[in-house]
Amino acid sequence: MRSGVGQPSMMHAKPPLSRPGPQGLYHPANERDSCGVGFVADMKGRPSREILLEAEHALRRMSHRGACGCEENTGDGCGILTAMPDKLLRKSAREAFGVELPPLGHYAVGNVFLPRDAAQREFCQGKVEEFVTAQGQTCIGWRDLNVAPQQADVGPTALASMPVIRQLYVAGASGLSGDDFERQLYLIRKQSTRTLRGDQNLSEAELFYICTLSSKVLVYKGMLTPEQLMPFFPDLQDEDYQTHLAMVHSRFSTNTFPSWDRAQPNRFMCHNGEINTRQGNINAMRARQGVVRSELFGDEIDKLFPIVEPDCSDSGSFDNVLEFMLMSGRTLQEAVMLMIPEAWQNDEDMPQAKRDFYEYNSTMMEPWDGPASIAFTDGRYIGAVLDRNGLRPSRYYITHDDKVIMAS
Repeated sequence: MRSGVGQPSMMHAKPPLSRPGPQGLYHPANERDSCGVGFVADMKGRPSREILLEAEHALRRMSHRGACGCEENTGDGCGILTAMPDKLLRKSAREAFGVELPPLGHYAVGNVFLPRDAAQREFCQGKVEEFVTAQGQTCIGWRDLNVAPQQADVGPTALASMPVIRQLYVAGASGLSGDDFERQLYLIRKQSTRTLRGDQNLSEAELFYICTLSSKVLVYKGMLTPEQLMPFFPDLQDEDYQTHLAMVHSRFSTNTFPSWDRAQPNRFMCHNGEINTRQGNINAMRARQGVVRSELFGDEIDKLFPIVEPDCSDSGSFDNVLEFMLMSGRTLQEAVMLMIPEAWQNDEDMPQAKRDFYEYNSTMMEPWDGPASIAFTDGRYIGAVLDRNGLRPSRYYITHDDKVIMAS
């Protein structure tokens, strides 16, 4: 099923390459970010419109931490990650498909960047639907995500590489929910990405990217400035968009090229800074793929490879590994502490149990090191962590009405 509000006709022109390949001193393997990041959350888990508006306000205050090119209305990228806005999504599903969604936690929604070429777009959607069915789930349909580039005053460069954006709705199999459902969605997304990006089934100028596909979180992002995000996505302006947490990001691609897919937040995190050990971390993960095992995935484990997807920035690579660890059964807190440990070796004041945790897990994975403040969430928990040297400081504040606010 395909329905919804149409997108501008200008989007059907053939786009140029969104960024170049290796040349001169530039190589895509060196993609890094230095950005602004923050979140607002209700610590009692109460969804409200206020949380979204306060997070968007914080995002606007980080405009100086983002970047734009020679066109001040073409940004390096920004976005917002929220918990599932159930009320809005139910209304959207009724309007687009004429159906009532299953209970919260039993359906998933994801915003997907698709090719502007109609034939390649249909090919991508068909492949995704094949994987949805193969994993035993049901594709409810694709909703054309209403966007307003003119209202947001999006610049020519961003428009030239702007993908078609559609919202995918998936119903979980009978009795499937929670982490078990998330693992099936993970398998669907990884196989779709490997097939449509890794195997070069699309022309160089076309983009396929699943921002999120989850029953817990939803990401709206793009090659935008903080001031453009809310006007660009009318969904975010809807009073029914309510959430108990919202994580925002404004991107400054320090030695890289901006693109729609590299905008943050990623699927579970966003960051301010750079991860300098990225290539070594990626190499280590590739080496582990030959021996990795999981009782939760069994014979399907190979469907998740490569763990680190090609053509990612440093934060995108980190997010890939964080997602793999979460889907393999680790908690969010445990996975983040394992990937970015404190400088524990000479800390005499650290509790012994915590030292033992870091020492044991140091045999499992190399630290993802560099000047970085990382915010993370799985839709239930939200938090932040600093690099071991504290080179990208963050600040947080807890209010009297049980909100927590963080920014870097």
